Amino acid sequence: MNYFENRDGDLHAEDVSLSEIANTHGTPTFVYSKAAIVDAYTQFSAAFSRHEHRICYAVKANSNLAVLGLLASLQASFDIVSGGELQRVLRAGGQADRIVFSGVGKQAWELREALSAGIACFNVESEFELEQLQNIAQDMDKRAPISIRVNPDVDAGTHPYISTGLKENKFGVSTSKALALYDRASNMSHISIVGIDCHIGSQITELAPFLEAMTKIIELVDSLEADGITLEHIDLGGGIGVVYKDEEAINLDTFAASVLQLLGHRKQTLLFEPGRYIVANAGVLVSTVIGTKNNEGKDFAIIDAAMNDLIRPALYQSWQKVELLKPSAGARRTYDLVGPVCETGDFLAKGRDLSLNEGDRVAIHSSGAYGFVMSSNYNSRNRAAEIMVDGSHFHEVRARETIEDQLRLESLLPN
Repeated sequence: MNYFENRDGDLHAEDVSLSEIANTHGTPTFVYSKAAIVDAYTQFSAAFSRHEHRICYAVKANSNLAVLGLLASLQASFDIVSGGELQRVLRAGGQADRIVFSGVGKQAWELREALSAGIACFNVESEFELEQLQNIAQDMDKRAPISIRVNPDVDAGTHPYISTGLKENKFGVSTSKALALYDRASNMSHISIVGIDCHIGSQITELAPFLEAMTKIIELVDSLEADGITLEHIDLGGGIGVVYKDEEAINLDTFAASVLQLLGHRKQTLLFEPGRYIVANAGVLVSTVIGTKNNEGKDFAIIDAAMNDLIRPALYQSWQKVELLKPSAGARRTYDLVGPVCETGDFLAKGRDLSLNEGDRVAIHSSGAYGFVMSSNYNSRNRAAEIMVDGSHFHEVRARETIEDQLRLESLLPN
């Protein structure tokens, strides 16, 4: 179901006009649909209803407290990659024993905080991390629950910046080293082995890479069992892609059936770490046209959103749908939509056939994931407001930043 639709020439989020939100809160503004988030989470969980599972929402995709609180209310688990994300989940009402901690560079203070909070599992990515965690757990007189993140050397067929399962990527340990690391962990006094983990990439639209990775993981699970190490869970990571343009998304029921077939008689709980799938198409970025210009036959629409607000087009060369909030008069032209930032790479969309005039507002779709969380203060621009729509109501879940907010942590040198 599409929760952003045009109603009589007026683009809505659920039952709220996006123009009304823009009039109230200004632009640029991220707008999220509560119903879309609930629907995506529920669909993912329902697909695996025949087997014990946990959906660990990848907090990095969108870490707004309202988003996390909503998912916590649905009994979601969470995948974090920093101490900051740990605090966000706990602040939003998430349960510590529903948190898994991923990431290739966990710092000592982060390990201590997570261990103190009582998280469900540390996804260990290296020998040095395992040793560090053992030492910290011993010092705290606690046992640290771990899985080892295995890099299965599988090509996910996605953008190279978000491919994480190849041997040349920085993540995890190779399959050839995994058994020895598990053996080492099994002899550590303050380590408890609970699972195995892999994550091969993001925005994956083919089923085959997931199944290839799972086949390799299952082989390791069986080898560990033969060595006397029984695992409680298998974490297959995230990466299920969404439709931005004309991609053919993976069917969740087909995905679930294929995974469960490979799992066979094994009883381990299945963990998944979707982020983009839950929130990407639950959000739009609303922006206002500052003006249009023509440079020697090239048409530009300058909008008040920029690469500091939404960096995906510049960083990943990504395509996201652009739609007017209301129809605009005048001839259609082929525009590049660009922001005010002083870089040629500051574009939100290229080559779009639109009728645009000063003051028109546009929605950049599929901005719910890796949108605000990747925004910055480049050019000393204030970060956008965030709004959550709930039926016919809308709520400001993050106020627009001010220059005073930016300057609060800075100071001049003393005289």
